[in-house]
Amino acid sequence: VDRQPSTENPYPELWLGYDRPLRKTRRRRTLASVPSPKQSDVDDHSCTSKNVASVGTQWEDHIFEEHCYIKRQHIVTYVNQSTQCDTFKPPTLMNDYDSNLYTGLPLHTFHTLVAVLRPHENLAYQTEIEQQILLTLMKLKLNLLIEDLAIRFRISVSKVSRIISFWIDTMAAVLKDLIPWLPKETIRATTPEAYKQHYPNVTCILDCSESEVQRPGNLDSRSESYSHYYACNTIKYLVAIAPCGLVMFISAAYGGRCSDKFITCDSGILEYLHPGDEVMVYRGFLIRDLLFERQVNMIIPHFANKTQLTEEKVTCSRRIANVRIHVECAIRRLKVYKVLSQTLPITLMAKIDQILHICAALVNLRGDLICEADN
Repeated sequence: VDRQPSTENPYPELWLGYDRPLRKTRRRRTLASVPSPKQSDVDDHSCTSKNVASVGTQWEDHIFEEHCYIKRQHIVTYVNQSTQCDTFKPPTLMNDYDSNLYTGLPLHTFHTLVAVLRPHENLAYQTEIEQQILLTLMKLKLNLLIEDLAIRFRISVSKVSRIISFWIDTMAAVLKDLIPWLPKETIRATTPEAYKQHYPNVTCILDCSESEVQRPGNLDSRSESYSHYYACNTIKYLVAIAPCGLVMFISAAYGGRCSDKFITCDSGILEYLHPGDEVMVYRGFLIRDLLFERQVNMIIPHFANKTQLTEEKVTCSRRIANVRIHVECAIRRLKVYKVLSQTLPITLMAKIDQILHICAALVNLRGDLICEADN
């Protein structure tokens, strides 16, 4: 009460003697009104436009004004929507170079393939059949990611996966007739001059090839597919080439651990061989006993064990190597499809047998193999 202890009031009191605490009131301030800047119409080419009497005595204060690009929103408008073109289009084959790049086939051969597959089209995908087949062949030829193909063709990833799965199964069933086992008369009539001089009765050339696969997570699959020759996980398949260069047989995919003899016996190729046929193989094919049972002659290069080869054996081995190189050219054509030359993803392992048959059929649609090798 006395603002300090006194004789009458030695102790402080609650609320300082008042019935209730005082309410503090804010001090009111009067704001002076600031004149707002003059508003003017905004022109497209200048920020402000004022009516001035004399240019020399007037100036503009940009602090109270905004720029014209803030006030106006830049919205792209089209004069005619029907005349506007899309900025990103799916790949289109214009010439043989583009067709060979994306599909591995000449342009007219690609159009013929589309015409053959058109009756098997699935209308549920709502995409042009030419784009569907091109998408599938681009996956085989370039081994692109599913996400990459989805961006290129402007469709969903799931739709790309369904299209590829459908056409791999369909093409494998339709194109299986492009891998025929030629009759003996046709083989003799199409035998090149390189074979006629020394090996006129050769029926086919056998060889095995391997393709690297993604490392499986399952230990059993990892063990079965491990190749000691390549020191990685691979699949192995048998290829039979006619003397003219045509792929007559391609087996299913086996683990890289399997031997050439086991694949030859299990693949079913022995059913196509008849008594009197001649088969040319490489040194790793230890199948003489299997062919002897069917009265089939085997042509194989000579081995240099402890003794030096005679001149006759060296000449024979060189001749075999000269004509056997055609099967390597055919396998190299298969490896043009990067799905077989690059690391094969685990997601495609379920359809690897169909992929092998499709690639072999597409190789047979190309030009003459031996003429190309000779050139």
